[in-house]
Amino acid sequence: MSDTNFNDATDKIVALTLDEKSVVRRAVEVEHERKVAMYDLLDMNRFRPIGDYVGPYKVRLAIEDGKRVLFQIDDEGDAHLTTVSLPLSPIRSIVRDYFQICESYYDAIKKHSPSQIETIDMARRGLHNEGAEVLVDALKDKIEIDKATSRRLFTLVCVLHIRG
Repeated sequence: MSDTNFNDATDKIVALTLDEKSVVRRAVEVEHERKVAMYDLLDMNRFRPIGDYVGPYKVRLAIEDGKRVLFQIDDEGDAHLTTVSLPLSPIRSIVRDYFQICESYYDAIKKHSPSQIETIDMARRGLHNEGAEVLVDALKDKIEIDKATSRRLFTLVCVLHIRG
């Protein structure tokens, strides 16, 4: 995951879509997190599928059968390159814990003191970092990503878990 191994011109995502067919409605806070993560990811990312592929890439993220995250990867001309399937089991408990701490955080913003909010936010960021690290490890033989990209992808995987 060394940044020096990436080619700035080709090892990146230039378009990203989420398979949101099962989404009914999201909380305003979740929708905001989704928009920020997508904007930041497209603004700067490091992404390279393992294999003989040349980017930049268009990626579609989906949850399949509630058991796997799919990374459908195309080139800039929309030619399909590969689909990477990642079992959700390595990150499922972190996602669940992350949802709970986010709910506490959003609730605390409305009711608690700045120091209490800061404490909950530190725990939220810690879980987010842990989820991003687990994602990097789970993808290591399939897709190379940097830390910032893994954090944004973890956010988007969490968003895809929400079923309305």
